[in-house]
Amino acid sequence: MTETRSKARPSQHAADDLPRLGIGAALLLAVVAAFAMHTLVSAPTLREAAEAELVRAIADEDRDVCGQFGLRPGTTSFAACSRELANVRQKQSDRDRAAAVGIL
Repeated sequence: MTETRSKARPSQHAADDLPRLGIGAALLLAVVAAFAMHTLVSAPTLREAAEAELVRAIADEDRDVCGQFGLRPGTTSFAACSRELANVRQKQSDRDRAAAVGIL
């Protein structure tokens, strides 16, 4: 009987794969860095757009609620109604914050 032994030899594939892994890692890092830069640059614009949308939504709510009572934008009564709605929103926000920290 002849016994065939295979000698363990270092894999050529492992040595060849190292440069590819380095290139892959560099590409992944470049993509992540580009995404991070885009996020940093666009964050102020997104924040401004969100704030503008909030202002618009509040104005629409004021117009709808105060309009139900016959108050028209541009009048003193409408301005008083808007202020009272702002107070209600603030009180609700305060209650929400208190509930979030467990006070309520």
